[in-house]
Amino acid sequence: MIAFKDFNIGEEIVKALSNMGFENPTPIQEKAIPVALEGRDMIGQAQTGTGKTTAFGVPMIEKMDMSQSKVQGLVIAPTRELAIQVGEELNRIGQNKGVRTVPVYGGQDIQRQIKALKKRPQIVVATPGRLLDHIRRKTIRLDEIHTLVLDEADEMLNMGFIEDIEAIMAEIPSKYQTLLFSATMPKRIQNLAERFMDQPEVIRTKSKQLTVENIEQFYLEVKEPQKFDVLCKLLDIESPELAIIFGRTKSVLTN
Repeated sequence: MIAFKDFNIGEEIVKALSNMGFENPTPIQEKAIPVALEGRDMIGQAQTGTGKTTAFGVPMIEKMDMSQSKVQGLVIAPTRELAIQVGEELNRIGQNKGVRTVPVYGGQDIQRQIKALKKRPQIVVATPGRLLDHIRRKTIRLDEIHTLVLDEADEMLNMGFIEDIEAIMAEIPSKYQTLLFSATMPKRIQNLAERFMDQPEVIRTKSKQLTVENIEQFYLEVKEPQKFDVLCKLLDIESPELAIIFGRTKSVLTN
């Protein structure tokens, strides 16, 4: 079985991964890291929870030039929750090398973000709208970007961010590596890859098991305006002792 130490990466990163409890890569990490380390564009098709952040974080951090004081890595994520999560993991992976990551997203005071950006992080993780705002303010400059990651690209498509993504990619002046990760590959994502990526390597992984055997799954098809009322009625009828509710955006859960 391959270990992270078998990749051509620095000891600082291997030690950080070990401290995080990671010894052996997941399937997407095992396939994606060597390709990304070669500097090639890549499309990774894998489900959430398969270790995508480490798959792109390790090669991105490995390539960081610590003598440079500008942003060299850019990750675009669909939600602020994911941006925060990715930023935290990249900071853990890069801590021994001294690589710092700053997340920027809507809903947080932009002046606070500008203050953090003035400390010259090597990586920025951003939601599309807030990133465009920083680009227009010239508080984030993209002229030294060597790695761009589009995380959960299909979700960004579903949330209407593709035009913003295209505008951001058109703003990066230098030649850079693009790593695109998506659970599905709709036509619009394929078009984006054809337009902005250079003969990307396509990597696909499949989940061995979608769910455990003792879980029963049911679903109801309802119209968008009825979702919240139906959810409340289901909770009243079933009266679960514990429940987890997933929503695409915060507004869905606070309706």
